[in-house]
Amino acid sequence: MSIVFKDVSKTYIHKGKEINALRPTSLTIHEGEIFGLIGFSGAGKSTLLRLINMLESPSSGMIHVGDDEMTGLSNKDLRVKRQKIGMIFQQFNLIESKTVAENIEFVLKAAEYPKGQRDGRIDQLLDLVGLSDKKTVYPKNLSGGQKQRVGIARALANDPDVLLSDEATSALDPDTTKTILNLLKRINKELGITIVVITHEMAVIKELAERVGVMSDGAVIELGDVYQIFSEPKHEVTKGFVQDIYDFEVPAHIVETSENRIITLKFLRESAEENHLNKLYRNYDLSISILNGRVEYINGIPLGILMLQVSGESDEIRRLIESIDKTPGVERAEIYD
Repeated sequence: MSIVFKDVSKTYIHKGKEINALRPTSLTIHEGEIFGLIGFSGAGKSTLLRLINMLESPSSGMIHVGDDEMTGLSNKDLRVKRQKIGMIFQQFNLIESKTVAENIEFVLKAAEYPKGQRDGRIDQLLDLVGLSDKKTVYPKNLSGGQKQRVGIARALANDPDVLLSDEATSALDPDTTKTILNLLKRINKELGITIVVITHEMAVIKELAERVGVMSDGAVIELGDVYQIFSEPKHEVTKGFVQDIYDFEVPAHIVETSENRIITLKFLRESAEENHLNKLYRNYDLSISILNGRVEYINGIPLGILMLQVSGESDEIRRLIESIDKTPGVERAEIYD
């Protein structure tokens, strides 16, 4: 199910002051994709997420989820529509006095799911999230990752078309986070559900999303394919989020001159797995040393960064740089502080 924002804004009045939680925004999230929203606290990402299921009402604009214009729905129709929009939370929001099965059944009861089919549906969901043996366990006896799996099962109880993830991994350790992200990818692939993820961690976006919107001060300031955002960030906020890839330190003892240069290269897609250094060593009469480098895989696509110290005649260095600038898939990279 697709999600379309048309000039949507949200404004609050707090102590007589107008707060623009979301500035006029137009955005399309495609059916069946995993879409990420990243930004620092207060950027507006939670507001945008809550507007999708109308937990917040827009101050202006229109929101379409599938064929429905959300602001035009009656209260009754909105309740029905929300049953097809699942939501998972940072702090799990499980009912501590109920077992795992009862937590899921609570949602099924609210949706008036046929009583005789509830046990079967619960078993199906717990099998999907790998918790078939935890049916009668209470939340206090579960790990954080297991609690989040219950939260995901509960969010899927009514067979939703859209799944909203509100910082769902920020309370988890790195290994557990990876497990939950893999589960969400599998759910997206097997069930075809549109997933919208908000986070302040670029590692989550890199691992999970297909497209991403970067938010700051209530606006989407950059939008694109995740690989594009990582390899060609435009906005300073975006550069800040991806700086771990590009942030190499130049050794303090190295002083750049016309005959001693630091050159950082970016290798895009397939070129990241080619042996470019052999060509440089072979074709140029220069001393070339590797100072730092890495290859990141973004949605399985390689992005390579390599910092070199190049010493020799300035004309030969210039010839090297001119050649790099003409090589497909290779670019000189900017280092982000």
